[in-house]
Amino acid sequence: MNRIILIGNGFDLAHGLKTSYADFINWYWTKRVKGFRGLHSIISNDGLCDLRFKDKNNSWNAWAFNNNLFLSNNIDGKAIIDAIKNETRYYSVSFAPLFYEICQNVETKKWVDIEEIFYRHLTQENKNRTPKEVNKELDIIKSNLIEYLNEIQQEITDNIIIPDLQWKILEPFSKEDIAIGSMNLWKEMMKYRLNYKDEEWERLFAGYNPKGTKPYSVSTIERFKQEYKEAILSNNFNIINEKICPAFQLPDNIMLLNFNYTDTIEMYLPPANNFSINYIHGSLSNPKHVIFGYGDEHDDEYQPLMKKNDNEYLRHIKSFRYLEAANYRKMLSFIEMDAYQVCIMGHSCGVSDRTLLKTLFEHKNCVSIKPYYHQKDAETDDYWDIVCNIARNISDPSLMRDRVVIKEHCESLGR
Repeated sequence: MNRIILIGNGFDLAHGLKTSYADFINWYWTKRVKGFRGLHSIISNDGLCDLRFKDKNNSWNAWAFNNNLFLSNNIDGKAIIDAIKNETRYYSVSFAPLFYEICQNVETKKWVDIEEIFYRHLTQENKNRTPKEVNKELDIIKSNLIEYLNEIQQEITDNIIIPDLQWKILEPFSKEDIAIGSMNLWKEMMKYRLNYKDEEWERLFAGYNPKGTKPYSVSTIERFKQEYKEAILSNNFNIINEKICPAFQLPDNIMLLNFNYTDTIEMYLPPANNFSINYIHGSLSNPKHVIFGYGDEHDDEYQPLMKKNDNEYLRHIKSFRYLEAANYRKMLSFIEMDAYQVCIMGHSCGVSDRTLLKTLFEHKNCVSIKPYYHQKDAETDDYWDIVCNIARNISDPSLMRDRVVIKEHCESLGR
């Protein structure tokens, strides 16, 4: 039995990295403001926001040179832009439509889902705005995002590893996490492992015994088999104490399905062949193949897009972008290999990834969906929100209720 772990942006945030879209937008404004230096023009326009002087005798370089706000080493770009926006006598400020809504969401909600807003702009009928123009705007945003995340990635060091999180990635299965409808697959695994040879156990343990330690050993396996072999063979699983020998329920293979472009997850990859990282949306090391767009083939607006005789509508639809690399096929091969548990670490499971998530959650080999939630404060967390989003990716509500691990057996992701 295998495990596939969905690594989302919350994983990076748990490590103290400022990778939220709101952080990105704040960085963008600081970058724009710093770009005023050396700009001998009344216009500053990057395709997202047009800033210009009404006085044609001025320039952004002269303005920056004479502005006290530039004397600080820590320039607050957002504050400077807000000041410019408020001085309508001297400046004119205009936004590209997609970017304007993104900024509005950051200001009013303190968060934003850029991909969802992009899709809405793409599907809106607007005679004055073509899909090519919407795509061009998203391309500019993506280019800036990659630049920002490259800066953030420089901050990633081994000393930010969270030991408790490492344990959650590698922890054994628990019978309590397995769906009732999949319990036979769990029982088959237990019976099958009764026949493992010592070298098979040693090979399995290779990735679970880091840095010379040996928390798992063949000797503990033998003691467990002596005590529970007859119970396992006779399907009398209720008398088995899983805690006596957790090694018996270690995943055969773990795929870390990374939805992030950063490589934070690399710190947690054990040096063994049964562990792998799949950068399903691409990585910063290969910006050309970064997937940034929308992935919901089941949305009501999707089929009308398909019927339009204009491929620009489909240029940033994830289903098509998956065909540019082997990552999606590697994921499919993994879930066809054997029964698997899905663990969710920092991924919201929103509809912008519905096509992929629906494939994972509804597959016959999926035996469990375990969300690790974000503990917002002592009283609140986002377990409920994740479960609601999971439900939107599963057509059969009864299947969802069986496969999703109840909150009592789930934990906070950390920090």
